[in-house]
Amino acid sequence: MKLLLSIYFFIIAIIQLGLLFGIYHYYRSQNLLRPNPYWMGSLLVSVLGLCIFGGGILTLNNIVKPDFNFTVANTLFVAAASLQALFCLSLNRPITKGLLRTFGISILLFGVVFEYFRLNGNFEIRTALVAFFYCLFYIWQIIELSKKRTQMPSSQLAYLQYASYGELFFALGRVVILVASTITITEMQQIPQTLILFTIAQLVMNTLSYIAIGGYWAEQIAKTNVQSTLENQEIKRLLAERETLISSLLRANKTASTGALSASIAHELNQPLGASSLNIQFLQKKLAAGELSPELQNEILNTLLADNQRAANVIRTLRSIFTDEKITTEKVDCGELIQTVLSIAKPELHAKNIQVVLRLEDSLYLSANRGELQQVVLNLVNNAIQALIPIERLDKQITIYGTHTDHGIEISVEDNGRGLSQEAEALLFELLSGTKKTGMGLGLWLCKHIITRYGGSIWFEVAPEGGAKFVFQLPTKLA
Repeated sequence: MKLLLSIYFFIIAIIQLGLLFGIYHYYRSQNLLRPNPYWMGSLLVSVLGLCIFGGGILTLNNIVKPDFNFTVANTLFVAAASLQALFCLSLNRPITKGLLRTFGISILLFGVVFEYFRLNGNFEIRTALVAFFYCLFYIWQIIELSKKRTQMPSSQLAYLQYASYGELFFALGRVVILVASTITITEMQQIPQTLILFTIAQLVMNTLSYIAIGGYWAEQIAKTNVQSTLENQEIKRLLAERETLISSLLRANKTASTGALSASIAHELNQPLGASSLNIQFLQKKLAAGELSPELQNEILNTLLADNQRAANVIRTLRSIFTDEKITTEKVDCGELIQTVLSIAKPELHAKNIQVVLRLEDSLYLSANRGELQQVVLNLVNNAIQALIPIERLDKQITIYGTHTDHGIEISVEDNGRGLSQEAEALLFELLSGTKKTGMGLGLWLCKHIITRYGGSIWFEVAPEGGAKFVFQLPTKLA
């Protein structure tokens, strides 16, 4: 009889071990969803308990006072049941460290009590004690499964719940059989056949519960794979839409940018060409009236030549951006260059009643391209004039500073206007981001291009009186 009982336990242990290896190999290849550690741990502990119990039966000599390995085996059985209950609990809420400690203490307490009854009790008390703990865990397991199935129906969880009902039924049946027995069991041959049958049936139902849990996780993996596939398809669809949208925006932006850049270039050229047009009209008027003196003629022609050079410099600078042609430099007196810029802007300054204050140090010499440097200063002065035009105050003023620094020469153009908004400041030097109604953002971008190409830097500051202050710094010897 001992051999037959031992074989029963070993057969169930082998079945559960095969299930453990199969599940472990299957889930090890999965990256999307890992197995729950509680039921995997429960299965492993159950296999160990079955092997120890089966081996203990073969060496059992006294059923009233068995060896210590029966305490170990039964403690492992209860631990496996508790881990399975924890798995069911984890389906509904996270397992806290405090709860894990409580379970651990309860298992140790069971081992101590069982060891006491192994030494001082009998077969019936030990069997009833184990069955009592089983019933507690099975009832808890069934309650948690009912909660989970209410939230998320699952056929595999239904199978697990049915298996749990079976385990509870056979555990209670073992207690009933012992209570109904009229004899005290002291030998293996006295164990009722129905008690053995119910014990084996409980182990079989326990194995079915592990199979149901494995099926549940396979079900979850299938759902996760389907969801992942759908998400990948959605991502591919969104990426395709993104590429289509980008292509459409690029086509639209190319058209818009071409028109905006053309308008900006036209605005930059409009200043010298407009001045030339006015001078030509003035020249025609004087010729028609016969009032053109040699001195006036010479002045007008020189002004026309200067305006023509200004337009040529704009075109040359724009061409250099795209052709990256070599810069021709010469020794430039920044003070003289600023005076030249002010003479160009003089009619506008007088018309708008704007005063100019110069604070220039001596010997502000640079090795630079005169035309491009003049274009930078003229752009900044024109911007300051435009900023002061809408201001209703009598003391409109532009202050130009020129100083030596450790890094070279620093020039700044400051006005006492209203200043700029934070939104405008963030886009000051971006291409096609102008805020003025005239022009579309080429001027400051062109200034930055010229200055940075020479190895310098240009930036914006808030003037002491709240206006705008543009500063650029260039090394004494430009690259």
